[in-house]
Formats: sequence, structure tokens, C-alpha cells
Amino acid sequence: MPPVEYGMLGEWEKEGDLEIMMDFLLPTGIFLKFSVSHNDTIGAIKKMVWSNASNEPLYGALSDMDAYVFTCINSTAEREELEDETRRLCDVRPFMPVLRLVAREGDRVEKLTNTQISLLIGKGLHEFDSQKNHEVNEFRAKMRSFCEERALERQQLPWYQWMEYSFPCELEPCVLLAEPGGIKTKCKKIFVNVKFEASDESFMLQHEPQDLPVTLMRSALKKKATVFRSVHQEKPEDYTLQVNGRWEFIYGKYPLCQFKYIFSCMRGGQTPHLTMVHHTTIVKYQEEQGRLASQVSRCRSLSKPPPLPLKKQNTSSLWSIEEPFNIHLIQGNRVNADEGMKLMVQAGLFHGSEMLCKVVTSGEVNVCSEPLWDQKLVFDINVSDLPRMSRLCFALYAVIEKNKKPRSTKKKNKKADCPLAWVNTMVFDYKDQLKTGEFLLSTWPSVPDDKGDLLNPMGTVEKNPNIDSAPGLLIRFPNIRPYPLYYPPLEKMSELERKGEKLKATKEEHMKLMEIVDNKNYTEFFEDDKELLWNLRGVVRQRYPESLSKLLLITKWNKREDVAQMVDLLHKWPELPALHALELLDYCFPDPRVRSFTIRCLRKLSDEELLQYLLQLVQVLKYESYLDCDLTTFLLERALANKRIGHFLFWHLRSEMHVSSVSLRFGLILEAYCRGNICHIKSLWKQNEALNKMKAVNDFVKSGWQKTSRQQMTDDMKLCIKQEAYIWALSNLLSPLNPSIILSEICADRCKFMDSKMKPLWLMYKNKCVQGEAAGIIFKNGDDLRQDMLTLQMIQLMENLWKKEGLDLRMIPYGCLSTGNKTGLIEVVKNSETIANIQRNNSNSAATAAFNKDALLNWLKSKNPEDKLDNAIEEFTLSCAGYCVATYVLGIGDRHNDNIMIKETGQLFHIDFGHFLGNFKSKFGINRERVPFILTYDFVHVIQQGRTNNSEKFERFRAYCEQAYKILCRNGTLFVNLFAMMKAAGLPELSSFKDIQYLKDSLALGKSEEEALKNFKVKFNEALRESWKTKVNWMMHSLAKDSRL
Repeated sequence: MPPVEYGMLGEWEKEGDLEIMMDFLLPTGIFLKFSVSHNDTIGAIKKMVWSNASNEPLYGALSDMDAYVFTCINSTAEREELEDETRRLCDVRPFMPVLRLVAREGDRVEKLTNTQISLLIGKGLHEFDSQKNHEVNEFRAKMRSFCEERALERQQLPWYQWMEYSFPCELEPCVLLAEPGGIKTKCKKIFVNVKFEASDESFMLQHEPQDLPVTLMRSALKKKATVFRSVHQEKPEDYTLQVNGRWEFIYGKYPLCQFKYIFSCMRGGQTPHLTMVHHTTIVKYQEEQGRLASQVSRCRSLSKPPPLPLKKQNTSSLWSIEEPFNIHLIQGNRVNADEGMKLMVQAGLFHGSEMLCKVVTSGEVNVCSEPLWDQKLVFDINVSDLPRMSRLCFALYAVIEKNKKPRSTKKKNKKADCPLAWVNTMVFDYKDQLKTGEFLLSTWPSVPDDKGDLLNPMGTVEKNPNIDSAPGLLIRFPNIRPYPLYYPPLEKMSELERKGEKLKATKEEHMKLMEIVDNKNYTEFFEDDKELLWNLRGVVRQRYPESLSKLLLITKWNKREDVAQMVDLLHKWPELPALHALELLDYCFPDPRVRSFTIRCLRKLSDEELLQYLLQLVQVLKYESYLDCDLTTFLLERALANKRIGHFLFWHLRSEMHVSSVSLRFGLILEAYCRGNICHIKSLWKQNEALNKMKAVNDFVKSGWQKTSRQQMTDDMKLCIKQEAYIWALSNLLSPLNPSIILSEICADRCKFMDSKMKPLWLMYKNKCVQGEAAGIIFKNGDDLRQDMLTLQMIQLMENLWKKEGLDLRMIPYGCLSTGNKTGLIEVVKNSETIANIQRNNSNSAATAAFNKDALLNWLKSKNPEDKLDNAIEEFTLSCAGYCVATYVLGIGDRHNDNIMIKETGQLFHIDFGHFLGNFKSKFGINRERVPFILTYDFVHVIQQGRTNNSEKFERFRAYCEQAYKILCRNGTLFVNLFAMMKAAGLPELSSFKDIQYLKDSLALGKSEEEALKNFKVKFNEALRESWKTKVNWMMHSLAKDSRL
């Protein structure tokens, strides 16, 4: 019998202006039933109810219509009051066809805000309340106060400072007024089209690229006064410049050419179009947003909870308890394993990645649903030596009974035949108190093919929320003393005297110390290295402060004296450069004082730098052991001071709300952000609605494309998009890829779906205020975009580093954003074509297309007539150099002619980064990609302008590659740190230190610049010499693709 579909969620996916039969329950006890449209607003439905109720008994007992509000059960299984009556029924998406009319009560604004936040983050706030968890409640209260205070401070800013929050400048990393290769020449003036708001009249003004925005505004006001003969003299300081058709502004003390919009116009030979906006318009935006925020804060101030009482700590006793730490393993529940096996539990104490003492194993018990151990597990570490961030890790596994094992079974097989589950918990609670009493730990499933250790100290300390089906372990922490025991505060720890610290080193010791700190490729230390490093920790602090991570790794965290001395030393440690401090956010460094020190160092990051590393900073939140931590506060603080940071913080968190292990933490941070930026909710909600509709269209295409012709399916898809509900949801929103871009009006007739397996949608938008072509986005549903997003982030970082050194390699790190479980958006790069299509259109067959060396050059000639061709070839040369180096360093695999593209202006770029860090594709065990990077002879043919003897151009290309590679090597530690932070993401090709090792090797970490360059030259020559293999691979790819079509 097929499963019965319960509820109406499927109803809202249907197309068209459909009628639906609804039940209405009135407060008088009267029941009404009539049909309404999907697209009717809640306000319109209420009027229909009133009209129908007028013919029913007890109508006179009803009060005024505004005294009532509809309630329903929404898609998050939460009772929702429909305060916003401009919403349509299809936006509300009730779970059942029932609306109940109730008298309004309580705080309307608060309830409406709670509902909006629940729908936006995909998790009902009632789920946080139902946790009945003191840590959750205290974190919510603290973060709410913190974020709402920031919102109040923001609304009191002067208009120009408020602009820095709402519309932060989008800048190039430095001023670039150079020819390719960094040779400065005199830069010609630029023309800028400027108009005033509420006026169609515009002026063409000529300026130096280095001029400041205020100079341009002064010229515009002068021109306006001349043309309109204005007597009243206006000040440029009262204006700002807005990019036409975008929420992007040009202001501040930066040269015009450093603004990304103007720089891109200069590079593309286009005229920038700007609008002069008076500050009173900005003030209106600010006041409009302030009204909504003040409504919420006003009603909150009436019911603020009293401050939490200070905890009383008995700190003297913990370090005096020279007793082994132990816990009591009571029993398991919901355990499922084969009957012929025995169940065992392994337990270990960890501090980060360091095991504090030997692992303890329980006795064997028979397999059953609720196995009983009732066993005391004693650890070889005293309570007094437990570090603050001690983590208790459990593994539940099944073993074959000894008498049933085959004779050939080796000793090592006794370890574990079948790992079942794991779970971690902290030894101290969030208030520094040593845990006592019983805890039921719902476990996480072990990876079936995991051949490594059973314990997973890197995993979350959250319990599995799926408590109804996950196996559980019931444990008891002992009451060591009749009163609570707290971990001692910093001042108590500092009282321990320093022992064994040398402030001076002998010559031999110093030489050895230099060798240790200079080794960037370390993984493990020898015992004598550890001893030397620890004894000379004072010297390390004074002379090699950036080697703090090495010192922390060799600290004996299971000895309280060493911990006290390390914490005391850290208190005096000089601040590190932010890029070196990033390494200390790894799970190997869990101590709260280390993490506080790290955040102190990161405060020096500019907003642009923080945006560059935001993806990694969100991932390492997964390593935090408690909800309230310095990293969370830091990210919220910066997000509430810069709306662009807030936008991307929201999406990085929201995209992983389906992951059970982080949904609580990420949901709470999202709630806090929304509380601190009530005005941002509406914009984000609109983006979320658009993504839901995109998914509905994509599901429609996937379900029908095999049943009809491609043309018919495309026409049906366009009809679907043209429906009122879809047009409304898909138009007039800010792009999640870039919140400065306004996606005004979807062009249904220009939309299509693509050929790849998941049928991505190609959506085109037009904006009447923007000159040029429509903007395009690709919606993907079914592909994990996180690896693409990471790769493009690294390419963007490479471009920034090169530009700072005066090298502009014309890279195209197009926008890519993961927005949910295997869903996301990709920016369409306009006026571009794949190499495969160019070759195919210039050849008679797929077999010969890949070997046609003239195809690329002929295509560029057709797009760039006469004098434009030289510039196009130069663009090709620079970008080809950039991508050769980038793809080699990152180990990008699966490089065929369908995922390398060229713009009509000549810029080459790569797409689809499904394989990286040397994880190359193979077939029948044979590596299909046997070159370090793609440099084929048709690329060289273009670089040499079609002349075989043009070695000067090729040597210049080689010089670009070598210069670019040297710059990346100098910043190798940064790339390694960023990739190491991404291990928390759980990407299949970035899960171990082996994957990071590929990057260390490609960047020649630990080698001199001469050695690194020598190795790169070998790889360069190899890529050129073996390029025929690439051609064969491309030919096979083209033939395979043709056979599928």
C-alpha cells in the first residue's frame, strides 16, 4: 500500500492560480468552508470571512475586524499568527487547509518578528524554547541584548557613518594604474556620466582616475549650477554617488579607479553611470529602518530579564584533588547489532587532538536493545590535571565472540569488527563547573568503512537531536565532593611559579631552535625537540612569536603546572599578524584563552579581509565546544557593523541548517543576527522565497524533461515562470551572490535549463536603470557547490595578492554561493564560450576538433576586429598565465575543453571544480590527467599571435607564470591555514592532512624561493611537452559527449 501524503505541502508546489477549499474557525464557534485562491492575500481572505460570517448566527458578537488575527500551523510545524496580512496564502503555506480566527493578544510586533525569523532560518524558535537547556537560554538572552544594543547604536550614527554599514565601499585591493606586468604608464582620463536623482538630465564629466569622489561631485554641482543657472550654492559633502540601478555607492577617501565598478568600466572600455544622491534621501532610508527596529526594542525594554546572579566558585579544591578521574557507564538504549556479536564501549579523554591518557575499554555484553554495563571506567589522569577543555569521547562497537572467531584471525582484529556509533561530551559545563550526575548521550553513526580510530575527538560535542532512533549511552559523572567544583580562573592559575624557563639559549640551542621554528612542513616533533622548545619558550615569545602554534602543540595539557605556565606566558605574548593567527582556530587549539588571544589578533582584519576569510571562520565555529564563545561574538559584531558581511554570514550559516550537528548552534547565531538587524529580514526573506521558487521550477523540469522534447520542456518551463506567483517571487530582489546587484525583472523568454544531469536553471534578469546586457544566474539543485565556492574563493585571494604586487592577470573569480543542501547559485559570465564549442564549430568532426590549433585564434579574430585583436591576445596571455599557476597550486582536476571558457574580450577562465588537491580522475586505474596544468599548443599559438617564431611573447608569458607562482609561494602559509580550517566542512576531497600536504608540496613550503622556482620550471616544461596527452583526453571527452547527445 503506497504511503499516504499528510498535510498540504505538496499543494503549494502546484502551478497556476489554483482554488483551494479552506476551513475557517471563528471565535464565536461558527465553522465556515469556502474556496480561495492560492494568490489571495490574508487581508483579502479576512474580508471574505467577514462577508460570509455576516449571514451566520452570532455575527453581532464579533468585534471589529482588526481586533482579530488568523492563526495556522505552518510548514515548520509551529502555530503561527498571520500578522502580516499583505502576504499571500501561497507564501504562508499552511500545513493543513485550516485558518482559525482569534482575538489579538500580547505583543504583535514581537510575535510577527519571531514568525519571520523562524521561516527565514528554517527552524521554529519554539524548538529552542523546548530544549529547556540553561546554556541555550542564557546564550539567547545574552546575544539578543548584545545584538539589539548594536542595532540601537547603529541607528544613532550620522548618515555618512550609517552608509558605511549599509553600503560599504567595494574596492580593489590596491590602486592599479599599470600596464600588464606592473610597468606604470601615464593613465588617460576617464569620462563619467552623472545625473541627479529625480532628474533625467545627465552630464558627461572628464576626470583623472586618481581623483577622489568629492572632486567628481564638485564638478557635477558646478556643471548643474552652470546649466540651470542656480543661485543657491550646494556643497559636495551633502551628496553621495550611487551606481545606477545598484545598491552600490562611491564615496570616501579612495581614488575613483579603486572602486570595483569604475575599475571594471575602465578595463572594459565602458562609461561609468552614476547618480548624485542628496544626504536627505539617505537619512530617509535610515529613519525608515530605524522605526521598525525601535518598535521591537521598545517592547523588549519593558520586559528585560533580571541580570543573572554571579556564580560562586570553589576554585581552591579542584587542583588539590589527587584522585583519578572516572565516570560510570550505566547502559545503552536503541542499540542495533547482529546477535552473534558482543557490545563494547571505548572511552578516551582528549584536549583538541591530544590524547590526555590511555583509552579505557568497557567489558563485553550481549547484543540487545538496552545493553547493561553498570561499570566504572577509571582514567589514568588525576582530576587536578584535567585541562579546562577536556573532552570525553565514546565509541560504541560490536565484536565477534572470541570462540566464534576463525583461527586465522590476527590479534589486531580484536580491536573492533564493527564500529556502530560515537559521541563526545565536555567534562566541564559552560560555567566552568565539573559535571556531575547522569547524562543520556544520543550518539552519531560511525562511518561504515572507517578503518581508523574508533573515537572521533574532532567531532561535535552536541548530542544527536534524532533521539527517537539514535542509539544512546547513559553515563554518570561522580560527585567527587559534596559541593560544585570549578576550574580555577586565570588569576589563580598565575599564582603557580614558573619553572624551567630559560630566557637565553646557547649557540647550539639557538641553531636547533631556528631549525625547528623555520620548518613550515612539520607534522610531529621528536622528544628532544619538544623539550628544547618548552625550555626555551621565553626565547620563542621574544624572538619567534609566530611559532606560538608549535609551542601550544608540545605543551603537556595533562599537567596543570605546564598549563598554568603556558597560560601565564600567553598573557604576555605579543599579538600576531591576523593571517598567522588563523591557524590557532583549528581544533588542535581548544583552550579558551588561546582562542580569545586569536580573536584579539583577528580584530585587526579589515572588512574586505574578513569577507575573504568568512567562509573558513564559519566552518571553525564547528570546533567550538560551547555556544557562547569569542568567535561567535566577533562574527556577530562585525556582521552588525557591515551589512555585506552580515549578508554572507547569513548565507554561510543558513546553507548548513540541514546538518543536524550544527543546526542548533547555527540557528541560534542566525536568530541573534536577525534580532540585531530586523530591517535585513525582509530582503533575506525575499531571496529565500526566490530560491524556493527556483527549486520548484527545477523539480518541474527534472520530472518532465524525459517525457517530452527539449523545446517543449523549455516552453513549459517559461510558462511556469510567467505565472503571477513565480514572477512576483523571482523579481525585485537583491542577488544572494552580490547584495549590491538588483535582480529587477526576470526575462522568462530568455530563461532555459542546461544539459547536465541536475538540469541547472539559466535565469536572465533585466534592469531598466542599467546600461548593457541582462544579468544572469545559474540555479543548481542536486550538486554540492561548496568545493566550487572554496576554489573560487582561493582564485579571488590569488588575484588580490597578485594585484597588491602590481600584477593584474585578468582573472574571473565569478560568483558562487551554496544556499542549502546541495543547492546554490552561480554567476553567469556574459559573452563567453567553452573551448569545446569553439573547436567544434571550427571543425568537421569531434575527433579532429581537439587538434585544430587555429580554432581559438580564428574565434578571437572574429570577435575582435583590427586593432582590438592585440588587446584580446594580451588578455588571453595574462589570464592563461594566472589559471596555469592557480590550477597547478590547487591541484584542479577533470580539466577538459568543456570546463575551460573564453570571453569575447580574450580572457580565459576555468569552471566546474569538482576535483582538487590532486584528486585527479582515473579510468580503469589509469590517471587520465598526466600534466601539472593545461598549456596546449593552441594556447601557445594564440599567445604567439599565430606566429611560430614569436618566442618573445611566449617568454613574457612564462615570466608572468613564474612571477605569479613566486608571489603565491611567499603567501603559502596563508593558503595552507585556510584549507586546514576547511577540514571542518566535511568535503570528500578535503578530509585529511594528506590533502593539505598536496598544497604544501605545490607551494614548496619550507623551501627557498630559488628551489621552489626551479621545481615550477620543471612542471612548466612538463606541461608543455606532454600537452598532446591533454589533446587526446579532450578528444575522448568530446566523443563521449557526442555519444550521449
